[in-house]
Parts: sequence; C-alpha cells; structure tokens
Amino acid sequence: MDNTEILKQCEAKANQWLTPAYDEDTQAEIRRMMDNQDKTELIEAFYKNLEFGTGGLRGIMGVGSNRMNIYTVGAATQGLSNYILKTFPDRQCSVVVGHDCRNNSRLFAETSANIFSANGIKTYLFEDMRPTPEMSFAIRHLGCQSGIILTASHNPKEYNGYKAYWDDGAQVLAPHDKGIIEEVEKITSPEQIKGLNGGNPSLIQTIGEEVDKAYLNQVHTLSIDPAVIRRQHDLKIVYTPIHGTGMMLIPRSLQLWGFTHVHCVPEQMVKSGDFPTVVSPNPENAEALSLAIQLAKSIDADIVMASDPDADRVGMACKDSEGQWTLINGNQTALIFLYYIIKNRIAQGLMKGNEFVVKTIVTTELIKQIADKNHIEMFDCYTGFKWIAREIRINEGIKQYIGGGEESYGFLAEDFVRDKDAVSACSLLAEICAWAKDQGKTLYDILMDIYMDYGFSHETTINVVKPGKSGADEIKSMMENYRHNPPTTIAGSPVTLVKDYQSLTATDAQGRRTPLQQPEPSNVLQYFTADGTKVSVRPSGTEPKIKFYLEIKDTMPSYIDYPRCVNRATEKAQLIRRDLGC
Repeated sequence: MDNTEILKQCEAKANQWLTPAYDEDTQAEIRRMMDNQDKTELIEAFYKNLEFGTGGLRGIMGVGSNRMNIYTVGAATQGLSNYILKTFPDRQCSVVVGHDCRNNSRLFAETSANIFSANGIKTYLFEDMRPTPEMSFAIRHLGCQSGIILTASHNPKEYNGYKAYWDDGAQVLAPHDKGIIEEVEKITSPEQIKGLNGGNPSLIQTIGEEVDKAYLNQVHTLSIDPAVIRRQHDLKIVYTPIHGTGMMLIPRSLQLWGFTHVHCVPEQMVKSGDFPTVVSPNPENAEALSLAIQLAKSIDADIVMASDPDADRVGMACKDSEGQWTLINGNQTALIFLYYIIKNRIAQGLMKGNEFVVKTIVTTELIKQIADKNHIEMFDCYTGFKWIAREIRINEGIKQYIGGGEESYGFLAEDFVRDKDAVSACSLLAEICAWAKDQGKTLYDILMDIYMDYGFSHETTINVVKPGKSGADEIKSMMENYRHNPPTTIAGSPVTLVKDYQSLTATDAQGRRTPLQQPEPSNVLQYFTADGTKVSVRPSGTEPKIKFYLEIKDTMPSYIDYPRCVNRATEKAQLIRRDLGC
C-alpha cells in the first residue's frame, strides 16, 4: 500500500471521529492533525487500531484508533464486560480496577469503573494508585471474576496500558484471552459502550486501606527467619519507587517485617507520570538507580532496591568484594531468592516434601541445579508470569509453590498473588541481606557462594532490531533458517540438544525426538551444547526485534576466579554471536 492510499484510509477513519460520539477536545485535536501539512502524526494515530492482545492494551497516549484514550480503553472494557457476563450468566459479577502513577491512569481507571458498573458489574475501585500485585491479590481476596490495572509497567512516560486478569488473579490465558479479544473486536463505535458518560455509582465501591492491610499481612507471612531480622533490624536499606506505586506499600512492608533503617530516595518518592528524575523508569537500567546508589554511598548502605512504576519488577544493587556498587541482574535475582528460600526453609524444618519452584525457559539453568540438588521439583514454562501463574493453578491443593522467577527482573514468593510482586520481593530481599550480614557476608558474597556451590553462569541478551515490514520478513526468514538449518556447533562446542517449541519437540545429536510438555506451541528455539551453553532465540511479541538469550557456564572454585569467569564468558559470547550471525 503506498503512502497516498494509507493517508486516504487514515483521513477516512479520522473523519469518523469527527462526530458527536466523540468529545469536543478529541475532535479539536483531530482537526489540528488533519490541518497540519505534515500528516505523519495523523497517520501514526489512525493507520491501525490499537490491538487488544493476550496481554491487553499498550500504546502511546493520545487521540486516534492507534492510541490509548478513553475510547480505546472504553472499547476494551465493554468487550471485557460482555465476556464476563457471558461467562458468568447466573451470578452478580464483580471486578477490581487499579492503576499506576502514569498520566491519565486515574482517568482511564474511573472510565473503566463507570463502564463496568453501567453493565451491572460490581466494581471495586482503588482510591489511588496501587501496585499491580495488590490488584491481583484483591481479585482473590474479594472473590471477583476479573480485574484490570491501568499501567504500562516500565515503558517510557508517553505510554499507558491496560492489563486484564481472571478470577484466579492471573493475567488471562486460553480460552479466556481469545474470548475476550473476540468481544473487544466487536466494539467498533462509542455508541456500543455503556457508561462512557457516567456509570452506576451504587455499583462502584472505593477500596484502599482494608485491602492494603490484608495484603501486607499476607506478605509478612513469607518471612522465613524473623529472628535474623530482629538481630539485624538496623540493616541500612535504600529504596526507590521511581515515582511509582511502590511508595504506597513497600516502605510499610519493610517496617512491618521489622526493618528500622529504611531510607527512601526523596526525589523519587514524588508521584509523577512524567518520571522527572530518570530517562526511563526501568529498574533494569543502571541510570534509574543512580540517585539511590548516590544516597547509598552517602550513608554506607547495605542494599539498594528499586521497583518499577507498577511495583511488579524489582531491581537491586549491592557492594562487591572491592566495596564498589554493582547491579544484580534478573537471572542473579531469581537465583538469590530461590537459593535462600530453599536453603532456609530446609534449615527451619518447613519442607513437607511436596514443594515446587518455577522458572521460564529463557531463565538460568542454575535454578534447576539448585532445585535438583535439594530434591525440589522444578517446572519450566514460557516467558511471562501468566505462565508461572498457570503452574501454580494446576498444582494448587496438590503441591506447595515456594517461588518462581524470570530473567526480566520478576519474582513471586507467594501463591496468594498471581503476578510478579516487588512488594514481597523487596521485603524478602531485605531478609536475605539480614541473613547474609548475620554471617558477616553481603548479598554479593551470597551470589559468589551460589557460583562456587553450583557452578558459574553468565547470561546476556542480544536484541537485533529489524523495523518495518521488511524487518518482519527478515525475522521470519531468520527463524526459519535457524529452525531448518540448526547449528551443529556453537563457539566450538557440539550442539547436543535442540528444542523447538513451535513443533513441541526436542531433538538430540543422534536425531532422537521427544515431546516437549507445554500447553501450546510458541515460536522459540533453544540450542544446548556439550559444554553447558544454552542459546534461546525468539521474535519479540511486542517490538520489531529478534531476541537471543545466551547462558554460558564455567567452574568457579573461589571468589577470586569470578573476574576470570566473566571475561571468559564475555569472549565466548562474541564467538556465539559470530556463529549465529547476530
């Protein structure tokens, strides 16, 4: 389709928004874009509809069919309402509505609450911003059939998003995901949206402190060794919410657990959807933790912890063996949590023999080694916490979930929440640091202990961006080539196993095939080599890129070998890039 045809279609769609069904401010903004000689802004706003996918909505805020606004959010909520009522026809249905600190999040949350209530659905609306995991908890706590949260997680400030959850407190999976999408796609006009101009106040109930207390009390039950906290209660903790929802509950949770020396970064304890102190509100990025580390240096803190705007991801930094502050990555985070949980539940005599842990397939294999050595069952699942939640649901009442994580800085220590949880993670992290300090160690020392006990592992992710239709075609071609012409060696080591999650088969070096136990196919390839290297390849589901996850193993007899292991792994990663052409 040429530019003239695209512009013609966009103008036609824009004209549909120049009707009384849309508010005057929206119409004025559309006229401004249409009068502008440069039509780029108009095209970006209307060249497609913002799609409601399996993860809900996410996009740039503004007017237009490809933007987050009250009309696209309203269509999503009306479609979800229709699906809820269709699925539970014989009962009074209820939902929870939460939101983060982003610009327009409160507006979108109130709009959604009005629409749910206008459809006869009891709506519990949080009084102010709250963490995503608390919204997940509230669904179960209040016995609701669904829930939503308005958040774009750690995306830049221009974005907002809409995530839908089901009655187990987890993001929707099959068959509900496809059923909801079908209902949302039927909403093509504001006239189909009930309550867009006001809902049923009698069906909207504001919630806040009662749910906060219930949630925080449940989080406190996760403490494995309260005695070590009493001994190290004055552990120096620096925390930043990066302007987001974590400020509402994480300092309170740390206090409830017994920590008395918590320092919050004052500049970032300011609620703001503009995120004025950071380039990106992502605790995975060193820049986002710079103010926290600056404060930590000034008070000689023991640990730095940060949560993203909706407080589901946790980032952390600690002092290394030279006393320099260093970031702990997502794989290391999951390792430290599960190592501590397993080791100390055993030490406290809390194990009953039916425990299990979960990781995603692209997360470090050291977790499996820890689980196996301690006779704990481990499940592998697809990327995304909805899949970890699925494993919890399947095993509920049969086996005891004690923790799960993924390489993208998410961890969940409990089963009363069904999404990653920075509130419980920060609280448990503080306990781990107290336990380390009780032994005269730091969090960094604990990581070194893991590497010495279970072997060194270095993980890195390579993102190859391929924009546009030609890029999408190239990514498809690359995946087909990797699938039909798999490498026989990687960085000089023979490939001993290939896992293809699209065909759900594993093939060893002798050509023997065995089935992979996953709920549905996924376009992911994995290569395992004789020396322990793991390479995972998958196209991104949300961005024009193909992602390579590398895991490189080594032995680490002592602390002093750590720099050597890192250097060797870095060199090997370059060889892997060469062999895979990435």
